[in-house]
Amino acid sequence: MRRFAPRFLAAPFLALAFLSLVFLSLVFLSLVFLALPATPGHAASTPCKPGSGVDLRGRDLTGAALPPVMRCADLTGAKLDGVDLTGKDLTGAVLRKASLKEADLGQVHLDYADLRGADLSDADLGQLQAKQANLRGAILTDADAVQAEFPHSDLTGAVLTRAVLTQADLTDARLVDADLKDATLGQIKGRKADFTRAKLDEAKLGQAHLEHATLKDADLSEAEFTQAELDGADFHGANVDKASFIQADDVDLTGARGTPVNLPDDAVAPGGAAGDEPAADRTTTTTWERDVPGNAVRPKGLSPALILVIVSGLGLSLTLILWGVAHRRKERFVAEMAVARHAAEEDVTRFGEEIDALDFEMKINQISGPTHEWRAALDAYEAAKQALNVAQTPYDLRAAATAVARGRYALHEVRSRLSATGGHR
Repeated sequence: MRRFAPRFLAAPFLALAFLSLVFLSLVFLSLVFLALPATPGHAASTPCKPGSGVDLRGRDLTGAALPPVMRCADLTGAKLDGVDLTGKDLTGAVLRKASLKEADLGQVHLDYADLRGADLSDADLGQLQAKQANLRGAILTDADAVQAEFPHSDLTGAVLTRAVLTQADLTDARLVDADLKDATLGQIKGRKADFTRAKLDEAKLGQAHLEHATLKDADLSEAEFTQAELDGADFHGANVDKASFIQADDVDLTGARGTPVNLPDDAVAPGGAAGDEPAADRTTTTTWERDVPGNAVRPKGLSPALILVIVSGLGLSLTLILWGVAHRRKERFVAEMAVARHAAEEDVTRFGEEIDALDFEMKINQISGPTHEWRAALDAYEAAKQALNVAQTPYDLRAAATAVARGRYALHEVRSRLSATGGHR
């Protein structure tokens, strides 16, 4: 029986290798499926013809009372510096070369809007919604666009120097030749975004999702990509001199220029690629053939059992590595959720304080506001708290933001009516 021992030893190795490879295949397919770029559905059509709404072209609206309905309004060249547009619906509006310096556009709807050449310097764009908007050549210097949404929008040639775009949605957005020098783009959603020739020197891109993004010929010198997701990102021709990639995933700088720093061990450095070592010259005489007599017995290769052991070890090692990657991504998701929840809770708390302040003001002055709008604000506050309680992902927290926006609009209506009528004693 002893002579059959090698066969029995090989069997568990073969089974272990087979199971490891099957498990790795399943894990790999799962990760590939999760990493596939999201395919946007058919874009909703514009609700009305752009510019077909109220005509306010060239008007100075800094002190004017704005109409309640501004969908598809024509605001070409209008002056809106410092104007509070919070929660306004400007879907399909035309704001070409309009001046919106230091304006408050928090939670404003600008889907399909035309903002070519508009000046939004120092504007508050928090939670702005600008799906498929045209911002070619727009100026957003020092703008605060935290959690703003620009999916499928065109920001070609836009100036976003020092802009804050933390957690902004730039999915499939076009930022060709855009100036993002020293901009803050932490935790942005930039899957399939096009940053060709963009200026991103000294930009902060920590935990940015840039899967399959295009960064060809972009200036990324001294940019920070800490813990960024870069699977499939194209860096050909990009300047990555002194760019930092601490704990970044799937870094492949093939075709890039410059000398980056803090590259992960599995990263592909500029000019390098996996398996690019020159193959040995097959015609060269080996040491064995040169020094050993021709009748000598050449040593045999590795035994099948040893090969199976090696394959099994590699399979298990890869399994542990993939488990570690999944665990790290889970921890990152928990951290991102904590940040998003904290921001949402603060927003809901501020909204509750706004309600209390207005309620106190009405009680002190012994006046009452319009019942319908007041009730709508209170209901929106309760809805926002309920949304916070059940939210499991950052996407779920949008329900709370929507409720707060609806409630603030109702409070705005209450204040407007009280200002117009002086209240009811």
